[in-house]
Amino acid sequence: MEPSINVLGESLETCSRDPMTGFFRNGCCDTAASDQGMHTVCAVMTAEFLALSKYLGNDLSTPRPEFGFAGLKPGDQWCLCAGRFLQAHDEGAAPRIRLRATHHRTLTVVPLDILRLHALDDPGL
Repeated sequence: MEPSINVLGESLETCSRDPMTGFFRNGCCDTAASDQGMHTVCAVMTAEFLALSKYLGNDLSTPRPEFGFAGLKPGDQWCLCAGRFLQAHDEGAAPRIRLRATHHRTLTVVPLDILRLHALDDPGL
């Protein structure tokens, strides 16, 4: 696992334990080489984003009990793939995010200025 550092250069905060999120299902948006999707952006789900994700083939809102997945609803926090977040930004449907819980590896895909446009916790505001 890569060091747990956020996009601000600080210790990575927990994204969500209810629902339990993260590639490692540890509540944090940690990543490693095995995380091909780079699940590193801590986002607060919206109906608009969930609809876009479903349309694009990743249905996050439908429960999948066989995988222990209850489905997400607006207001839930979840570690999104960095590429999907950038795609949602480009489509005008990006959810709000928490910078302090977004892994620094995200910056290899999404520029910090774009992350800050959607941040709930930007210390620079």
